Amino acid sequence: MGKADFLSPKAISNRIKSKGLQKLRWYCQMCQKQCRDENGFKCHCMSESHQRQLLLASESPHRFMDHFSNEFKRDFLELLRRRFGTKRVHNNIVYNEYISHREHIHMNATKWETLTDFTKWLGREGFCKVDETPKGWYVQYIDRDPETIRRQEELERKKKHELDDEERSARLIEEQVRKGREGKETEETPVFTELKRESEEEKVAFNLGASSSIAGPSKSSAVLSGGALKAAASVKRKEPPSSSDSRGERKKKSALEEIIEMEEKKKKKQQPVKTDYWLQPNIVVKIVTKRLGEKYHKKKGVVMEVQDRYGAVVKMIDSGDKLKLDQNHVETVIPAPGKRVLILNGLHRDTEAVLEGIDEKNFSATLTLDSGPQIGKRVDIAYEDFSKLA
Repeated sequence: MGKADFLSPKAISNRIKSKGLQKLRWYCQMCQKQCRDENGFKCHCMSESHQRQLLLASESPHRFMDHFSNEFKRDFLELLRRRFGTKRVHNNIVYNEYISHREHIHMNATKWETLTDFTKWLGREGFCKVDETPKGWYVQYIDRDPETIRRQEELERKKKHELDDEERSARLIEEQVRKGREGKETEETPVFTELKRESEEEKVAFNLGASSSIAGPSKSSAVLSGGALKAAASVKRKEPPSSSDSRGERKKKSALEEIIEMEEKKKKKQQPVKTDYWLQPNIVVKIVTKRLGEKYHKKKGVVMEVQDRYGAVVKMIDSGDKLKLDQNHVETVIPAPGKRVLILNGLHRDTEAVLEGIDEKNFSATLTLDSGPQIGKRVDIAYEDFSKLA
């Protein structure tokens, strides 16, 4: 009997049956053939092509399994990136959309037994952020596209510059307030001297005037006090030596204060102010951010190049990968005593030294300077101000 025509009911029925998804139990992953029923699957297993494919698979089973696993992982992540982006989504939703495609790779042919194992593996390898909830496992794709990372770094750098501008304006306001307070303190204050008589024969006159005839105890006391003040002023004018001595002492004191203030200002100028950037080439740093996944978290690398003071190109020591990171994503590395370090901030910036000991209570270390004009000098430097030399 010949083959059914293209528009015959039999041919249309066959096309409808083969169009959709079929049962997984009648699918052969090695031959990538879907059988319609049990009899068809049995006939396929007895065929010569299937037997030949099984012989090939038995020679190197791991190669075939790794190939199918890589294909499954690649298609799954591509669907997650294209369909959901970086949104947090349930793993079953992604998996159901993935298996709706007729030509998909079945999980039975991969090295993962269940979807939960595959989800945990994605989290361990750093492809996705995974978390377990009472409703099941959720996945979130980590976009490592260089253009996306560059945009995120630019946004973080802009935010940091805005914060720096706010801090500068706050410091400027504090400096102006401090200068204003210092100016008020240095203003001359009135000096009161004791009322003394140069000779016993000198008389003190109280000029009460005509106001003494006015009745009332309050006004008479006011007049007496006014007269006493005038007498004190007259006596004060008659004592030029004592008043001049007191003014001279006051001037000497203010000059001494000015000298002390000038010395303090000089010391402040000599002391270098710590900067908010510390990255230097040829130092060892440790990655502290979790955005790159568990593969790079807490791993060490060498700074190959510093970009825009706050960014650096870091080469990983273990894998040799090169990453572009911000200084907020890394921290300094403290080596064993006797190793060479580089001072990154403070008075001895850019000076090489040798680590002598660590003070855990004060979060600092004792270093012996190995370069510069003060070579051989011992200094105490905080943990964050030095790092191991590569």
